[in-house]
Amino acid sequence: MLRFLWDSISLQMLFVFLLVFLLVSDYMKRRKPKDFPPSPFSFPFLGNVQFMFAKDPVVATQKLTEKLGDIFSMQAGTQSFVIVNGLPLIKEALVTQGENFMDRPEIPLDTDIFSKLGLISSSGHLWKQQRRFTLTTLRNFGLGKRSLEERIQEECRFLTEAFRDEQGNPFNPHLKINNAVSNIICSVTFGNRFEYHDEDFQTLLRLMDETVTLHEKIMSQLYNAFPSIVKYLPGSHQTIFKNWRLMKDFVNEKISKHKEDLSPSESRDFIDSYLQEMAKPSGSEFHEENLVACALDLLFAGTETTSTTIRWALLFMAVYPEIQAHVQAEIDAVIGQARQPALEDRNNMPYTNAVIHEVQRKGNIIPFNVPRQAVKDTVLAGFRVPKGTILIPNLSSVMYDKKEWETPHSFNPGHFLKDGQFWKREAFMPFSIGKRACLGELLARAELFLFFTSLLQKFTFQAPPATILDVKFTMGITLAPQPYKICAVPR
Repeated sequence: MLRFLWDSISLQMLFVFLLVFLLVSDYMKRRKPKDFPPSPFSFPFLGNVQFMFAKDPVVATQKLTEKLGDIFSMQAGTQSFVIVNGLPLIKEALVTQGENFMDRPEIPLDTDIFSKLGLISSSGHLWKQQRRFTLTTLRNFGLGKRSLEERIQEECRFLTEAFRDEQGNPFNPHLKINNAVSNIICSVTFGNRFEYHDEDFQTLLRLMDETVTLHEKIMSQLYNAFPSIVKYLPGSHQTIFKNWRLMKDFVNEKISKHKEDLSPSESRDFIDSYLQEMAKPSGSEFHEENLVACALDLLFAGTETTSTTIRWALLFMAVYPEIQAHVQAEIDAVIGQARQPALEDRNNMPYTNAVIHEVQRKGNIIPFNVPRQAVKDTVLAGFRVPKGTILIPNLSSVMYDKKEWETPHSFNPGHFLKDGQFWKREAFMPFSIGKRACLGELLARAELFLFFTSLLQKFTFQAPPATILDVKFTMGITLAPQPYKICAVPR
């Protein structure tokens, strides 16, 4: 009888039965509470895979916001995301209910590299412990003090000399800026800066740069959505893993050298301080794998975001020469040409300060913040967000909000000026907000002011002859300007 039934089932029927079973299984797996945030059309098994191919994710998200409202959901493979938009809702999620969205989700590309260690990928007690230790150590090595300001000023001199060597000819400033900015965090982390022609360091910077870009490639996104399948395929994700292994080798080599001449009583830099903490009886969560993750987090975050912002700044100055001339007039009036800019000058330079803030707003380099994860079931704007759901705070929705800014899509320093004085705006949040806001904000703000004013004090930035510069972006971990060449004409 069973044999008869089996023989009577055609291959087509078996296929249909299997397909229906898989569809029902997929539906049950993805089933959400009835008060879950609304979502656009989602493909079975794949989720909202269509948005992986969006040329401009910021515009694509804006269109969904107009259609679905300030809070909506999306699916990538088995992962559920909730995207929140607008100043009130982002404040609600990251500040008012910040404790409920404090964790980092397990994003496969990141988890496979750092196993939820370090400063960026960790959660809970481990994150609080590592962040507290890192902030204390950075302060010990000059964060917010004159000593670190002097290191930045020294690096400004090296960078202006490197620009002067170009003799006003067209050049791509990307790697020079990367090198200069990275040297600040390197001096704190490794105890020394690197020469601009140091081959090992140039290789490290190129690896970091390539990795930033590769994160937004389609295979990298598919790996995050379907890691168990995509891990067997070639593509950008494999290059990312290879690059991280090489970057880890660089840091491990520095740690080994530190161990050779470590003094228990004297600390030269972050690595020394961490090794001393590891030696304490209570230092069980301070181990070498965590040290490598923290050092790479500092190096990566301390280089990429500030460097990208400065690249945007020089591009905007070349595109808007009248704004550049206004900044230079203020530099000449307050600082002159005889001495270097200092942080104490910032309060006397409202226009320059406004321009730097507008570069950060318009550059919008971390448009979707760094993802969070719901620690417990939470109600947000009347919708239920179950524990484990990934939260994406869409910072672009605040930085370009027409309710918050007079001319949101124009480069307008007047956004940060009122009666000729600098005006701090609540809707300005490039460093995020809440307890997981960028721990390097103080350092980044100091670097942006000193590098920007030092460069504009000595040079006027112009497009190369017969070239029209544009402000198109390239999407990676950060929103960066497309590669460009510029002329730094000595003043």
